[in-house]
Amino acid sequence: MKGVWIVYNELEEPDIVVYYCHGGGFSMGSSYFYLEFLLAWVSLLKDAGYRNPSLFALEYTLVPDAIYPTQLNQTLAGYKHVLSIIGDPSRICVGGDSAGATLTLSLLLHLARSPDYEKKRPGFATLISPWVTLVSPKNRDTPSDYLNAESLHLYAEQYAGSKAALEDPIVSPGKCRKIGWWYRASPCRGFFFLFGSEEVFGPETRALVALLKETGLHVEVREEKGSIHAWPVATLFLSDTKAERQKGLEDIVKVIRHRMG
Repeated sequence: MKGVWIVYNELEEPDIVVYYCHGGGFSMGSSYFYLEFLLAWVSLLKDAGYRNPSLFALEYTLVPDAIYPTQLNQTLAGYKHVLSIIGDPSRICVGGDSAGATLTLSLLLHLARSPDYEKKRPGFATLISPWVTLVSPKNRDTPSDYLNAESLHLYAEQYAGSKAALEDPIVSPGKCRKIGWWYRASPCRGFFFLFGSEEVFGPETRALVALLKETGLHVEVREEKGSIHAWPVATLFLSDTKAERQKGLEDIVKVIRHRMG
């Protein structure tokens, strides 16, 4: 298992850990590409009042070097590692963007089926533009978004390989329509979804949010009008002013602080 640790003060134990999985269609990307985003996140958590915020970003194996379930197994191993560091699962915020958010949702569904993790669910989940359902007719190109639905479906098939079924909810979390399963999978403090109104994954994300709300779970949503895929990450790199660059992260930190204390 590989990953990047960011710790505000290495001499003290963390009082909160963000466990993050990066996006990239399962076949691209690295936590190092997100380093500025992740460092800013930890800094903002410190500004919000946490004593020693920390973050672990998983470096999972990319397709074609490995396919499902390798990435899920590595995500689970990463969660075990984070849990061994902080001890208290309620102080863990799991999260990710795009395919990384898919792995986070898959992890939560997997934990819900594992009796050993009944009392080890994370405290909160922050999901940025999750790829909720890997292959879906609702995943359609939009005039604004840079993603292409046809290419994404190809990436999905390469990730699943010949042995895994794209109808399996652990592979493609949007396929889980069982309210009870989602209830057991929920972090104890709920979910926060951020996505753009113009992105390819918007319809499936809205459908999952609606389902989760049926369970009575706490679900917060930030659908940014006119924005594209993974806008909190994109704006950090593309915007001109500090306020614009950190807008998404500041929203995330504010909600984490309110929900996790």
